[in-house]
Amino acid sequence: MSDTRGYDAERKMQFLFQLRQKGITDKRVLEAMEKVDRGAYVRGHFATRAYEDMPLPIASGQTISQPSVVGLMTQALEVQPRDTVLEVGTGSGYQAAILSHLARRIYTVDRHRNLTRDAELAFTREGLVNITVITGDGSFGLPDQGPFDRILVTAAAEDPPGPLMQQLKPGGVMVVPVGQSDAVQSLIKVTRIDDGFDYEEIMPVRFVPLMEGVARE
Repeated sequence: MSDTRGYDAERKMQFLFQLRQKGITDKRVLEAMEKVDRGAYVRGHFATRAYEDMPLPIASGQTISQPSVVGLMTQALEVQPRDTVLEVGTGSGYQAAILSHLARRIYTVDRHRNLTRDAELAFTREGLVNITVITGDGSFGLPDQGPFDRILVTAAAEDPPGPLMQQLKPGGVMVVPVGQSDAVQSLIKVTRIDDGFDYEEIMPVRFVPLMEGVARE
């Protein structure tokens, strides 16, 4: 695994310092983010900005989220080592790579075939073997593979999607951005409890909208 490509010790230290400043305190999350070289998931002339705490454009009009948001979402998910995790919105693959160091098995789905193809190549290069990449409509989840211990959605829905909520195990957690416009969104933590669901608002965010169907490239 190329854990150090373009990723010198000083830059890594600064990167982790930025994450802690933004409220990421979970030791396992910080260790996972230290292991994953964000530069491996940013292509083209934006690669030089891979270690800045900012979102960057990727193919198909999508973005790679800023590391602090990735870290806070991952922290809120409270992933355990034996968990099976569904990620809706593979994007660059960066988030799934971090989850792969925290959970037993990751399923990640995206509607853009070129993104899933590139992410799969990146996972192979980085030696990540516990990630299954699927091209499809993630808004309906993966009923054949569920239920899941954790679900992470990296695109904004108007409300927490019902099909995904039903694929959560009892005690399971979903973290999802919700909002009716790209200007006003909140990151929500949904926990499945005995008699329904518990909701907790985490922070304001901005994500691309969750779309149904597979994209035509």
